[in-house]
Amino acid sequence: MNRRAFIAGLSGAAAWPLVARAQQHENVPLVGILSPGFTDPPGLRAFYGALNELGYTEGRNVRLERRYADWKPERFAELAADLARLKVDLIVVMSTSPARAVQQATNTIPIVVAGMADPVADELVATLARPGGNITGNTFLGPELIPKRFGLFKQAVHRLSRVAALVHPNAYGKRTIEGMLKQTEVASRAIGVELQLFNALNPDDIESALSGIASSRSDGIIVMPSPMLYAEHRRIVELAATNSLPAMYAAREFVEAGGLMSYGANLTDLGRRTAIYADKILKGAKPGELPVEQPTKFELLVNLKTASELNLAIPREFLLLVDEVIE
Repeated sequence: MNRRAFIAGLSGAAAWPLVARAQQHENVPLVGILSPGFTDPPGLRAFYGALNELGYTEGRNVRLERRYADWKPERFAELAADLARLKVDLIVVMSTSPARAVQQATNTIPIVVAGMADPVADELVATLARPGGNITGNTFLGPELIPKRFGLFKQAVHRLSRVAALVHPNAYGKRTIEGMLKQTEVASRAIGVELQLFNALNPDDIESALSGIASSRSDGIIVMPSPMLYAEHRRIVELAATNSLPAMYAAREFVEAGGLMSYGANLTDLGRRTAIYADKILKGAKPGELPVEQPTKFELLVNLKTASELNLAIPREFLLLVDEVIE
C-alpha cells in the first residue's frame, strides 16, 4: 500500500465514528423547550420526569434544546425564531405568552403548550375539541376559577372587607387578561369587598407591590394566575407573612411554602400531561387533531399553621370542604 492510500484509509477510519454519530443524531427527535423564566418551573420538571417514564432518555433517544426568556417578553420572538431555525421536531412551551411568539415563528412545527389560560380567546387554537393548526396542549382554567377563589377566601376569612389583587399584566394575551380583571371586579362585588389592583411587570416589582398592598391596609391578597408569580411563590409567601396578610393563591406550591390557602388545578400534573401529548406527536399524531385538555380536578388547600400565625380561626364548615390540610 502506498503512503497516500494509507493516509486516505486512516482519514476514512477516523471520519467513520463522526459520520455514524451524525446519522444517529438524525434519527433522534429534537425537541425545543421555551420557558418564560430563568430556570425550569415545577411543571417543566414534571414534564421531564414524565418523558423519562415514557421511555425517553435525553441524549439517547431524544435531544432537548432549551431556551429561557428570563421573564423578558421582548425575548420571546427571538427565542421562538431560534428554535424554528433549528428545525426541531416539536416545540414545548410553558404558558400562553411565549406560545404566541412560537405560533408566529412557525406554522409547520408541532407545538405543545402547558398551562394555557384561555387558548381560544388568545387565538392559539380554533376550538378546544379540534385545535386545528399546529398547536395543542392543556389549560388550567385560570379565568373561570376566579369567582370561586373569591368566594372561598371570604368563607375562610370572614373579616375581609378590602382585598388587594396582585396582577402580572403580561401573563397572558390581552383578551384573557382583560377577562380575568373583569371577573375579578365582578367577583369582589359579589362577596361585598372593596378591590384594589397592584401590578408586578417583572420579579423586581414584587416587593414594591407587596409593600404597596401592606400600606393600603388591605385585609388580604388574591394572587392572580401567572407563570412569573408562580415561579416567585416562595418570595411572595414570605412577603405576605412579613406583612401579616392572609392570601389566596392559584396553586398548591404556595401553601406548601407557607401560604394560607389555594384553589386550582395541579400544575405539575399539567406538566406530566404535556409529556403524553409530546410522545403522541413524536409518534406521528397531529397536534391539530389532539383536543386541548382541561383539568377535571381542582384542589383546595389550607395551611393551619399559617392561619394560627395570622390569628385566624378557620370555620369548621369550611375545613370540611378542604382537600388537603397542612399543619
